[in-house]
Parts: sequence; structure tokens; C-alpha cells
Amino acid sequence: MTDSLLQPTLLDKLYENQLAIAAAVEELALWVEVRWEAEDIAENVRSALETLDRNADYINRTIAALRKERADL
Repeated sequence: MTDSLLQPTLLDKLYENQLAIAAAVEELALWVEVRWEAEDIAENVRSALETLDRNADYINRTIAALRKERADL
């Protein structure tokens, strides 16, 4: 695989990892909230995870643009 094909693939895998980590952290936040009635901690975690959500669309569009750019070469 050439370097030009590796870049979008690498970004895609990093993005998948980001989603998996976010899902795991969300599950932990829910567990903390239920087990210890720590709504404030869970809310802080969810607020931090909003950054991942806000950036998700941009990341996906950038990966798609890179793939299209590489395909057009």
C-alpha cells in the first residue's frame, strides 16, 4: 500500500479507536452515575465527550475528501 493510501486509512483507524474509547468512557460514566449516584461526575465526563461528537463529522468529511483526492490521482 502506498503512502497516499495509508494516510486516509490511518486516519480512519484512529477515528474508529476514538469512537471505541468514547463508547467505553460513556459506559463507565453511566456505571459511575448508577452505582455511586455521582451525576455530577457523569455529566462532566459527558461534557468532555461532546468534543469528540463535535469533531466526528469534520473527521469523517476530511477522511472522505482524502480518499476522493487519492482516487482522483
